[in-house]
Amino acid sequence: METASHIAHSPAKALTVALVGNPNTGKSTVFTALAGVRQRVGNYPGVTVEKKIGRANLSGRVVDLIDLPGTYSLAPRSPDEMVTVDVLLGRQADTVRPDSVLCIVDASNLERNLYLVSQALELGLPTVVVLTMVDLAEARGIHVDAARLARQLGVPVVPIAAHRRKGLEPLRAALTKAIDSPRRSDASPFSAEFQREVNDLHVRLNVGGGNTPRFLAERLLLDTSGYIEGDLLRPEDRATREALAAARKRLADAGQPVPAVEAIARYGWAAKVLDRVVTRQTTSATTLSDRIDRVLCHKVLGVLIFIALMFVMFQSIFSWAAPAMDAIDAAKSALVEWIEGASGEPLMEDGPLRSLITSGMIEGVGSVLIFLPQILILFTFIAILEDCGYMARAAYLMDKLMAPIGLSGKSFIPLLSSFACAIPGVMAARVIENRRDRLLTILVAPLMSCSARLPVYTLLIAAFIPGTLLIGTTFGDWEIGIGLQGAAMFAMYLVGIVAAVSMTLVFRRTILKGETPPFVMELPSYKMPSLRVVVSRVVDRGWAFVRRAGTLIFAVMVLVWAATYYPRLDTEESRTLLAEQTELETKIAALAGAGREESPEYAALAERHDEIDKHLAGEQVRNSYLGRAGHWIEPVVEPLGWDWRIGCAAIASFPAREVIVGTLGVLYDLGAEEDEASDTLREKLQNATWDGTGEKVYGVPVALSIMVFFALCCQCAATLAVIKRETNSWRWPAFTFAYMTTLAYFAAMSTYQVASRALG
Repeated sequence: METASHIAHSPAKALTVALVGNPNTGKSTVFTALAGVRQRVGNYPGVTVEKKIGRANLSGRVVDLIDLPGTYSLAPRSPDEMVTVDVLLGRQADTVRPDSVLCIVDASNLERNLYLVSQALELGLPTVVVLTMVDLAEARGIHVDAARLARQLGVPVVPIAAHRRKGLEPLRAALTKAIDSPRRSDASPFSAEFQREVNDLHVRLNVGGGNTPRFLAERLLLDTSGYIEGDLLRPEDRATREALAAARKRLADAGQPVPAVEAIARYGWAAKVLDRVVTRQTTSATTLSDRIDRVLCHKVLGVLIFIALMFVMFQSIFSWAAPAMDAIDAAKSALVEWIEGASGEPLMEDGPLRSLITSGMIEGVGSVLIFLPQILILFTFIAILEDCGYMARAAYLMDKLMAPIGLSGKSFIPLLSSFACAIPGVMAARVIENRRDRLLTILVAPLMSCSARLPVYTLLIAAFIPGTLLIGTTFGDWEIGIGLQGAAMFAMYLVGIVAAVSMTLVFRRTILKGETPPFVMELPSYKMPSLRVVVSRVVDRGWAFVRRAGTLIFAVMVLVWAATYYPRLDTEESRTLLAEQTELETKIAALAGAGREESPEYAALAERHDEIDKHLAGEQVRNSYLGRAGHWIEPVVEPLGWDWRIGCAAIASFPAREVIVGTLGVLYDLGAEEDEASDTLREKLQNATWDGTGEKVYGVPVALSIMVFFALCCQCAATLAVIKRETNSWRWPAFTFAYMTTLAYFAAMSTYQVASRALG
């Protein structure tokens, strides 16, 4: 056990308290109740684990609260799981060792929860046990004698109802007292023989002035997965490895084989601690949760209810967010128009600074905020479902569907959410505790066809896919059945689903190799969601997206603006057109001053002015670094059936896929205002020809090639920024972009080549 002399704390010094507990024990609710809105969220360096820190005030002293990931045991088997142990031992570089530990335990499942408590007590830190869900335990006929439990554990035990803010004051008082108490030195639940082996191993690890904690020596002896061994021992430490193997053999010969000895010792200890602490009714009462589960976990009715809930959630992300997103877009456009003086004198003269502010900075900020309504709505649903206890049931219901492809049921909601937008889908993967499953879900979520791909599909399907009715009949102007255009749209969604399943199976056998972990989850009792908890979680997620992902998206938008704006167009033709435009502006102003805005002459002059403006905008893009890049990559994209304009539009759409439509509008001198419903843009695409040959560029094979490419390519800087934030590493967003771009390229090339041959 870790021991240290007690050090008096200065009231001015910020103390640190770590919260540990099993999943679904109400740990995050306790954290939110203590910290309120004074929270900050990030990631621990180099891992995907969320770092959540709040600040509380205990008797005038500032206390930093660390909400550690929910875990059933302090037995790390991966870098993510190691974070909790490192924080508790003071080995995490960016976090001080806690002054105290709050162990959150579920009153209705004490024996299981005390397994973790027994490990936490071995750390030697002042500890307080928080007893949650006491009312739910009572409803099940389970009564816990908290005072007796405290005596038998030797630490304070505080029953609370955090979602109703009951018991918080006694908890604060117990925590204050614990912080001022000396560090603990509890008796180990293990036998004397086992402890001797741990002591010998501890001494061996620290030969030469090492500083390995005894707790890690114990974990090294118990861990047969090899993770701790790889973390603590160097390849040349053969003598220690041999000593470790010999110690395990001696224990096995003595009837204490590892790792089984740990479960035997800790559950035996828990049984002694709980002696006369828990009393149960002789006949188990049927609780409200039991009655609800008969419906919600039913193999038929439960699945139908889940599908209905997912439909509502999906519809909310897809449609309910639209008014707020439209409002943000309208506000962005209004701000640009105000600066450019669309209805009066411009706020700034035309030039690079105004263009940077309007096309770079305002567009950059807008492209971040536009996703915020979807993120807030999704996480409102997730927070409510988690807090009421339904999320665990949803994962249980979907596990059988996801298991064949190597994912757990918890991956279903993030993947479903990605059909609306991959950004909230990737962020929703935080509900998955298993690191491999979480990372795998993040890697394939962008393959789901999100709403940003719809403008590309809509434009090209309407322009090049015949409106033929495949199955069905017509009644006058009504067509009832399945049309070719609808089938093409469905096929694009199917492409993403098939690709996601395929890549999941590939990753499971390669970079994320490993057996699918057994699906083990405790189903918490149902309870009314806490408005405070829900709002806190939603605000956390929204602010984290804006603060962390938004900075990268903004930077990318500014870079794309620069590539489009420079070098400035300066040709004989452009100078002539600018002079003509200036002359037109003088005439238009004169007609407006005479009150002749409705005259045919005014309309003709305004139309010519707009025509010149769009042509110059197109020439600027064609002459810019972006346009030149389109020419540079033409040999690369030609096997896909693309000319340089399509390549240029694909590069411009990296910040956001839907930008391709506006970019094509500019390149064909129609302006950036064109959208997927524009008949003029469709006509331009249908008549577009290759430079020098006069052959048509677009056709069904090219349309299919572009759609397949955009279905599979990660043309979304926002998604990559969120992957960076969630994984806390540039490696995974870079890998995601590389594998999806490669997959998209070869799939688009195959589609074009096959379709060209099939259609002659």
